[in-house]
Amino acid sequence: MRTEFLALVTALAVTSAQAAGGGGHGQVQHANNDVSNKASLQRGARNFVNYCLGCHSAKYVRYNRVAADIGITEQQLIDNLMFTGERPHDTIVNAINVDDANRAFGVVPPDLSLVARSRGPDHIYSFLRSFYADPAKATGANNLVLPGTAMPHVLWELQGIQNVVWEGQVDAQGNASKHFKEFELASPGRMDPHEFDAFVRDTVNFLDYIAEPVQLKRRSLGYRVTAFLIFFTLLAWALKKEFWKDVK
Repeated sequence: MRTEFLALVTALAVTSAQAAGGGGHGQVQHANNDVSNKASLQRGARNFVNYCLGCHSAKYVRYNRVAADIGITEQQLIDNLMFTGERPHDTIVNAINVDDANRAFGVVPPDLSLVARSRGPDHIYSFLRSFYADPAKATGANNLVLPGTAMPHVLWELQGIQNVVWEGQVDAQGNASKHFKEFELASPGRMDPHEFDAFVRDTVNFLDYIAEPVQLKRRSLGYRVTAFLIFFTLLAWALKKEFWKDVK
């Protein structure tokens, strides 16, 4: 628990530092994900191990815990999701060497166990949908939500390549300003926009789940506690009326 708390504090500190360096131009879109949807979580787990796990870990989560929560058997887990682990109770760690990551990206890709807690599902959803072509970047792509990100557009084959359209004006002092207008699809991907949005939503849903695997149980318990407190309050109020009814 202490390790998870320290990791969360670190993630929040990194988020604050990046925000202080300048925000993006994009509008944050609502992910509308649902961690109770096991079919979505299964698709999201598939997306994560195929497109994220090569660089990013989820080291605070174990494979067998994921299998139990998303409703798959241990054999399905081994056959379809365990690309970097050797045993079902292993934690989910990436396959990239730290030195290779530094050479390729200039930074070690962050662990994603708690990213949905530190950033929020809406931010991740918007980020993954907001890459655009930028020849000035070493990766050939930039991001509207997090400008200057070192992460390449790993989903370009699915989404396609999109250009960003800016609009702006020059003030009386000759200073030009610009703001985001829209994206233009320069090269289509294997998915249409609706399919790609669903793909990203499933991925975000899985990240939201691993950030707090017990959240559904916590919410369920919260409803029960709230119902008990309401019942106890009504009972206490009725007892108070009974005890004090003859007091003048």
